[in-house]
Amino acid sequence: MLDLTAATILVAFAGVFLISLLRGAFGGGFAIIGIPLLSLVMDPVTAGGLLAPLFVATDLVALRYWKPSTWSRPDLLPLLPGLVVGIGLGYLLFTHLDHRAIAIVMAAVTLAFVGLWFVAGAQVTIRPRSTPKAVAAGLASGMTTMVAHSGGPPLAMYLLPLGLGKAVYAGTTSLFFTVGNATKALPWLLLAQPTAEAWTLMALCLPAIPAGVWLGWRLHGRLDQLQTYRAVYGLLVVTALKLLWDGVSGYLA
Repeated sequence: MLDLTAATILVAFAGVFLISLLRGAFGGGFAIIGIPLLSLVMDPVTAGGLLAPLFVATDLVALRYWKPSTWSRPDLLPLLPGLVVGIGLGYLLFTHLDHRAIAIVMAAVTLAFVGLWFVAGAQVTIRPRSTPKAVAAGLASGMTTMVAHSGGPPLAMYLLPLGLGKAVYAGTTSLFFTVGNATKALPWLLLAQPTAEAWTLMALCLPAIPAGVWLGWRLHGRLDQLQTYRAVYGLLVVTALKLLWDGVSGYLA
């Protein structure tokens, strides 16, 4: 049961604002960083159901900034089918998957990916496109975004080595998660079934979205290419550590 206390409203508003700011600055994929805040005042499944419709609202605002000129169509073409299939698989297996093991494996792969980047001198290494890798990345992202709202790492591991311009990277990830969030909204609502209190809390959080996306977009404009990529890699570390904590603490509980 969700209680609409002042603390719940404040924490939820702050979490939605943070998610929106990251969406405006980097295009998407780091929603999990805001979820720990909501988990302070509600259980994770309730938080997932609350956030699913708000993600769609964030997408609509973000489209104002990340226009079609910032979308990498050659990459989205193979990524999106994998994403949709992955979300479907994630929904079908939601009650059977060991979320803890998935979180630990994804965290380990992400940390290894970032570690290799540091070993290479923290520079962008350009690699050619690969349709099989893109489909696999979309599939992995779809499953993890459905299970844990954490589809960012698989997508980033495919897109970052391509060396896309910072605006194209952000715009491509933004459209990718626009499709993903629209696809998973209904499954999450079926799984979580928000109460009247949850819908009221969603409405109260809506003003945080345009403010957060706008501020993030302004931040994006102040960062150069290398700074943007370094920030994304840094956020991947934070995401991976959060996933690792979720997985390990789940086994210890």
